Amino acid sequence: MDDFELIIDTADIESIRKCDEILDVQGVTTNPTIITKTGKPAEQAIGDLVEYLRPDQKLFVQVVATDLDGIMSEARRIARLRPENTYAKIPVTHAGLRAIKQCRREGIGTLATAIYSSDAAFMAAHNGADYLAAYVNRMCNYGDGVQDVVDLIDMLAIQGSRSKLLAASFKNVDQAHKLILAGAQALTLPPDVALAMVGHPGTQIAVDEFSANWRKAYDRDTLFG
Repeated sequence: MDDFELIIDTADIESIRKCDEILDVQGVTTNPTIITKTGKPAEQAIGDLVEYLRPDQKLFVQVVATDLDGIMSEARRIARLRPENTYAKIPVTHAGLRAIKQCRREGIGTLATAIYSSDAAFMAAHNGADYLAAYVNRMCNYGDGVQDVVDLIDMLAIQGSRSKLLAASFKNVDQAHKLILAGAQALTLPPDVALAMVGHPGTQIAVDEFSANWRKAYDRDTLFG
């Protein structure tokens, strides 16, 4: 359990704080769309994340450039945002795969992203990506996305890969549940999905019943008077 990583997929500081207070959060992922949704200048949105996160929590920031030189320039700047636990997210295009190899040579941490197949993910791992963001829900539009990611988990284990699956693109708890059961090493979840995993309505019903019975018997809402 200590090896599992829960990453929150948002740049909204208040949502991150809420999840961080309730759950054991290991970091935050962002992408260009997520950054734009903050309504802040990009530099400010990223700076707020750097300021909020503890040194032990990971930060994943995606490049915007699509050519090799541009990707590498942005990856180097991302790596300089914090002294540790900072990763450049790089899509698995041909230029991106070349950049992942170069980042490995330069010691820059990477998260291969925009992954739609277990094969592409495995090749990114072979190129040296530290993490692999397989787009689970989007992959379901092209077949059995959950099973394809389960296959990836097996492929990485069988081949002894050091890359970690960081499953992404979740729309419901069931998808997350199945991948945790299959041995996913990390998930990046939107705040609503992360909190829904611990938000069963039956829990509050039970608490309300306990409180009502206690109050009726002892006329107080605390264990000790």
